[in-house]
Amino acid sequence: MHFPINLHLFGKEISTHFALEIISIFIGVRYYVFLRKRSQDTISDINRLKIFVAVCLGALIGSRLVGVLENPEQFFTAPNKFQYIFSNKTIVGGLLFALFFVELLKLKLNITTSSGDVMTYPLILALIIGRIGCFCEGLDDGTIGRATTLFTGVNFGDGILRHPLPLYEIVFLICLWIIIYVLDKKKILANGSKFKLFLISYFLYRFCIEFLKNNEFTIFYLSTIQIACLIGLVYYFKTLVKPKTLFLRYA
Repeated sequence: MHFPINLHLFGKEISTHFALEIISIFIGVRYYVFLRKRSQDTISDINRLKIFVAVCLGALIGSRLVGVLENPEQFFTAPNKFQYIFSNKTIVGGLLFALFFVELLKLKLNITTSSGDVMTYPLILALIIGRIGCFCEGLDDGTIGRATTLFTGVNFGDGILRHPLPLYEIVFLICLWIIIYVLDKKKILANGSKFKLFLISYFLYRFCIEFLKNNEFTIFYLSTIQIACLIGLVYYFKTLVKPKTLFLRYA
């Protein structure tokens, strides 16, 4: 297996990573539309559109900002700052800023009901597809872990067996999807709990898995992504302290 694993169509080489990013967004949006049509959504169409715009804007800004802060030195020495910003992004920053942008908008629009539950499964599916692209990109993507002697180690082209973190994340997301789905089917989750479970679990996972990466820039031995995860977990502090509020019986 040679990395990066790219597609070859009509005599041209196409980045599998880029192609799967586009596909993940398209499928995620279509899945969201499909689920919303079959749900009892109390949020009006116009407000849903505003929330969708807030999500996109927050994700765009947050993913690039946190991505750049992963290694500020490279940003300041990059000859083309715009290209560097465009090519460096992280889903943690996107999720965190999208969350804050939506909550601010809901506060302005006086929306008290949850807006994230219907987005939970589409987000997980989009992440899974996107992580397949990250794996195909190999070392160039920056999501591969450090050297390991475990059986899971993969040689991404430099002769060293490394943690395939994108594959770890895919397994984690599939397991998380199953857990949330089972709880949802039992109808024991309170309004908004699916999305809370997803974000809390994902922030916790990313905080822990970051220790398997060789991060060049750290603050108090924590990477920028880990600090972003901690900010997200602080936002959900009340839920972490009282997890029983996720369930209808205690909500």
